[in-house]
This record gives sequence, structure tokens and C-alpha cells, in this order.
Amino acid sequence: MQTPIRDFVLRYESLRPARFHMPGHKGRGPLGCEEWDITEIPGADSLCEAAGIIAGSEANASKLFGCPTFYSTEGSSHCIRAMLLLAMQYTCRDKHCLSARSDEATWDGEKRIATASVRTGLAMTDTKRFRVLAARNVHRAFLTAAALLDLDVCWLPNVDGSYLSASVTPEALDAALAETGASAVYLTCPDYLGFLPDLRPLAAVCHSRGALLLVDNAHGAYLRFLSPSRHPMDLGADLCCDSAHKTLPVLTGGAYLHVSEALSTGEGALHPQAVRDALALFGSTSPSYLILQSLDLANPYLETLSEELAAFLPRVEALKTRLRAAGWRLMGDEPLKLTLCCHSEPCPEQGRRGSEESVLPAAQKDGGTDPSTPLRSAQDDRPGNGLALAAALEREGILCEFADPDFAVFMLSPQNTQEELDRLEQALIREIRPRQSGASRQIKPLVPCHLSPVASPVCSIREAMLAPAETVPAAKSLGRVLARPGVSCPPAVPILMPGERISAADLVAFERYGIEAVSVLSLK
Repeated sequence: MQTPIRDFVLRYESLRPARFHMPGHKGRGPLGCEEWDITEIPGADSLCEAAGIIAGSEANASKLFGCPTFYSTEGSSHCIRAMLLLAMQYTCRDKHCLSARSDEATWDGEKRIATASVRTGLAMTDTKRFRVLAARNVHRAFLTAAALLDLDVCWLPNVDGSYLSASVTPEALDAALAETGASAVYLTCPDYLGFLPDLRPLAAVCHSRGALLLVDNAHGAYLRFLSPSRHPMDLGADLCCDSAHKTLPVLTGGAYLHVSEALSTGEGALHPQAVRDALALFGSTSPSYLILQSLDLANPYLETLSEELAAFLPRVEALKTRLRAAGWRLMGDEPLKLTLCCHSEPCPEQGRRGSEESVLPAAQKDGGTDPSTPLRSAQDDRPGNGLALAAALEREGILCEFADPDFAVFMLSPQNTQEELDRLEQALIREIRPRQSGASRQIKPLVPCHLSPVASPVCSIREAMLAPAETVPAAKSLGRVLARPGVSCPPAVPILMPGERISAADLVAFERYGIEAVSVLSLK
């Protein structure tokens, strides 16, 4: 497969031109890649108005993914905002000019028509905003999009105990759509813990109710190349984003925005420039050509990825099998994710597909402060702790994707060598400590964090995130209204949503997950 972006840059670099254009490094610098870092010079195309080499490379990606595909150099966060705007525009395409007459040819009439169209484009009528039904384990980029677009967000009831996961059944989704009348459903699939539900029945429910299905597939770009495909666009999603850099050999920031054929054709279709305009609204006018080249070079790799996965995944499954046999409890069913459950209480996800119920390793000694027994934290008398496990592995030169008191998450890819898989396995086996007699202690119950399936927000997400705010100690925030998500990345998944009032249960969750300060609406 051709790589038009990379080929252009190499040709330009071979000319050794005098660069009197951006960037300021002029093709020279300590990183060694500066000569390939260019800007929108003649022939280099423009990401926001792609019609040349970038459009050609995106066309190659579209063939590989089986649907119109667009590049982002600012990650899935960028694509999430754009796809919510596109869903809004597509849903409202037949409702323009609700309060203006299209036959008025005067400037004043055109102004009123434009005003009505803008109000509709922002999902604003006299009585309602664009309503999205979402699972609560959203990335915080969803919340910034909700604030910028003034979305009316309704939350699906969450039956899981972890803020990182959300089990949604077709029956629950259908009932929620019937109750809310939402125009779109937004799901994170796969989620951070590696749960990968079948989207087909959920997509069928959405479409039967006239709602679009939007999927944050940031962790699953490779799913298209499984046999059979488990990619959301092949299972009925209307719009979807992938973080190419998370699971493919792409530089950080490389991402895809996918649009279904159904939304790309026919009356009111989302044409390519409409998609580019939506991306441009939220993106930089200076996209990284290093990242664009990385996305371009990924296309030939994707042509053979199915074969690479077919060879690599049996090794991953064998690793998982041996870890289960050694005593680790694994969560989720995403093929390239290894999630260890690091507490001894029954996991809230037990009973779901991919859950395991084997015995979790316990610390060797009662005190648990000996560095040789890292599974017990000095501040935590539970027998398992993901943060302590991550710290122990880091001392051996092994870094996981994410850890909290409950879980340790490892993301794998065919780029991981067998030697690296062996090192991980041997290190995890060494962390298994038999529980000694007489070492039993009072075990804290697993405290589910705030899920609030029925709580009513005090104000909208937009009102909360744009309002004046102040930072207060989390322990003293009871009764205050959350203003900002206040969660780091990873996992960038909020425990509480902006506009919701902080409860006593939230304080417990804040303490559990190490949140020491929160941003709340200012009282001044």
C-alpha cells in the first residue's frame, strides 16, 4: 500500500531546501527527527481541507477499516468532540429554520434564518437541547464536549461497582431510550478494564428507537483486524473514534474518526468536508506531520495485522491461562488487555463474561511493610493492592498501563517481544505469596464508588464546567457541587460528574482512589 504523506516528506527532505517556513528548528535539532517535521508547504496538503496526499492516505485507511476514516493528530479526545457535534448536526438536519421563513430574501431574513440554523445546529430549540444517553464510565473528553456543545446528558443506570466499567444490557438500554427520548447513545467499548460487550444488539436497540450509536473505541483500533472483526463500525456503530497510538505502532496523538456508510450517503449525509469542519472546530491549525506520517505508515502495517494477531494472540491467551493457574484473577475479555483484580473481595464484575473467580494472592506477612511483600500497602490492610503491585513491577523495570487499589491493567500488542512477556509472567508469579496461618486481619469491604443512577444534577455540565470554581480538600467537600472532573490520565474516567452534589459515599470513593482535592462551584 502506498504511503503518500511519508513519500512526500522524504522527497522534500532529500532536496535539502532552505527552509524559510515553520517550524523554527529548520529541519535541524537534537531529536534527530526534525528534518521530517514540516508544515503546510506547497504539496503537503492541509488536514482541515485535505484534498491531496493526506486525503489519499485517509482513503487508504478507509479501505482498511471499511468505512470513511479521517485522521486526527490530537488523539481520541479530539475525535470525541467532533463526533458528538456531527451526531448533533446529522440528527438535526431536518429541523432547520424552526422560527424563520426561508422565503425571506432580505439581509434581515437571512440573518434570522442563519440564527435559527445555528440554534438548531447546536441542538437548541425553544424547549430542548440535544440529548445523549451515556454510560457513566466516559472519558473526561466527553465532559468537555458536553460543556462546549451544551449537551443534555442522561446517564444509564450503572450496575457495576467500578467507576471504570459499565454493563449495559439491550433491555436496560431500550427502557432508558424509551424514558429519555435521547437522540444518541454514547458507549465506551472496550472499557479500561477490558470488557468488550457485543455491540450488535445494542446497535439494534438504538436504531429501532431512531437513535445514533456513538462509540469511544480508543483502546480497540486493532479490533477491526480480528477474525471475525469486533470493531464497533462492523457491529452497527454510526460514529466511532480509535486511538491508533494506544494499540498500533503509531506516535502518541494519532487517532481515527470513523463514519458509517449510512451517515455518509443519501439525503442529509455527513460529507467529508463536514467531518473535517467538525474536527477543525476543536483542533489545532498546526497538525503534527510526524504524527501524520506515523498514521500513513501504519496503513501497510494494517494490511498484515490480521496475520500478526493470529500469531500473537495464542501467546497472550497462554500467558493468561498460566497466570490464572498461579492464582491471579483476571478481568475482562479484550484480547490485548491483561487486567488483574487486586482485592480479595468478590469483584463487582464477577458473573460477567471474562471474569475469573480464582483465589487472589495474599501478602506473606501480617505487617505487610517488608519490601519483599509489595502486595500489601502500609496504609492499606487489604490483602491485595494494585498500586503496590505496580510499584513492585516498576522496580523490576516493568511498567503497567494503569493501577489503582483494585486493579492493575496491562496493554499488550504484537510489538511486545516474547522476552517481555516472559519477564512480566515471571515477575507476577514472584508476587504470589501464600497466606500464612495466623496472619488473617480485618479486611475492608470493597466500597463501590459513586454511581448515582438516579441522582439529579444541580446544574448542567456546561454550567458547572464554565462557572467560577474553587479548589477545596476532598474531605471537606461534602454537599458542594462538583465543577470539574478532576481526574488524571490514565484513566481520565470521572468518579462524579460536573454539576452533581458531593455525597458521603463520594468522600469514601475520593479517599479510596487518592483524590485529595476537588474543584467545586464557588460560593462567592
